[in-house]
Amino acid sequence: MQPRRPVTEPEEAIRAALSNVVDPELGVGIIELGMLRDVKVYQGRAIVQLALTTIACPLRTRIQDEIRSKVTSAHPGLEVEFEVVQMDAAQRARAMSMARAKAAEAAPTTSIPAGSQVIAVASGKGGVGKSTLTAALGVALARAGYTVGLLDADIWGFSLPKLLGVEARAAASGTTDKWRIDPVRMKVGEGELRVVSMGFLTEDKSSAIMWRGLVLNRAFQHFVEDTDWSDVDYLLIDMPPGTGDIQMGLARLLPHAGVLVVTTPHDNAGEVAMRMVDMARKGSLPVLGVVENMAYFVCEHGERHYIFGRGSTEELCSRLSLPLLARIPLGSEEGRTSATLPQRFESDNPGEDLVSISELARELAQHVAPIADMSGCTSRLAALERRMLSGRPGLS
Repeated sequence: MQPRRPVTEPEEAIRAALSNVVDPELGVGIIELGMLRDVKVYQGRAIVQLALTTIACPLRTRIQDEIRSKVTSAHPGLEVEFEVVQMDAAQRARAMSMARAKAAEAAPTTSIPAGSQVIAVASGKGGVGKSTLTAALGVALARAGYTVGLLDADIWGFSLPKLLGVEARAAASGTTDKWRIDPVRMKVGEGELRVVSMGFLTEDKSSAIMWRGLVLNRAFQHFVEDTDWSDVDYLLIDMPPGTGDIQMGLARLLPHAGVLVVTTPHDNAGEVAMRMVDMARKGSLPVLGVVENMAYFVCEHGERHYIFGRGSTEELCSRLSLPLLARIPLGSEEGRTSATLPQRFESDNPGEDLVSISELARELAQHVAPIADMSGCTSRLAALERRMLSGRPGLS
């Protein structure tokens, strides 16, 4: 006896019923994303082949339950079975690209120029030097002639004002219906820093800020939407450590942001960094790469000492298919305790750590360059190249 051939009409009806099923993470329909590979109806069963960005997708059950509900509503009595496969790299990249485009359509209006590059400096845990790296990158880029916005999104643990040596109060302009925060402006080299932080808004910097997640995310939203970021070439965001409300808000507010992940050679730091990468990818945010901070110490004899071990960050990058963009050494005790970052950049001996960060700034300027006003960007990039070739990257 010949097996019964699948019929076409129920399959078409099922595909039509699934046309409005949306991936809850990516915000795009599963058919548009290429997740619905095949549908067959055979002997009272609907066999649905589903392609996911990862087999371990945490919302897999939710997607399958919605598909099952739609199928049984269209064809009561059908039993639904799933064949789940994983997308290859090209299919996953296409899905993420579509998700970013969808997120951009729904993103709120800000004053950030269309050609500016937004970089979120993030870490899985605290204590890895993320804030110092953010501030130092901002200073290095500004010294090369760029206008750099610094957004201190670490609402609880703000530290950019102290790192930069800025004592100021934030100002606002406009009307009660449409007001805007004016960043604190600092002339640095040939460029400018524009800084916003809770440190400019609090009366007593020693008082704890005890806000819950929704309030924290709202503060971050104000810093993004209601701040004058016009004319910035780069917007660097010092993210709070971990994977909380502000990190989730980043994907919604700034869907084109790239994520720079900071870790240290400690094995446990690499493990929690993986969670940060996973969260960024689930939010369809491109991860630019990994920076290993506190990678080694250079003693007075010029020898490198790997105090916290070595090799774990390379293994992390290999597992995640990410580039290791920089390995930043520990600064000298004198450099860490005596001066603000702008002062250290101006000194005769800024330290191996700032030299390495300046080299990272050059890489960002080359590969993550602003795209608006290309003539100006080209001239600033040329100026940065001249600094790099001078032997004191970004420090002349």
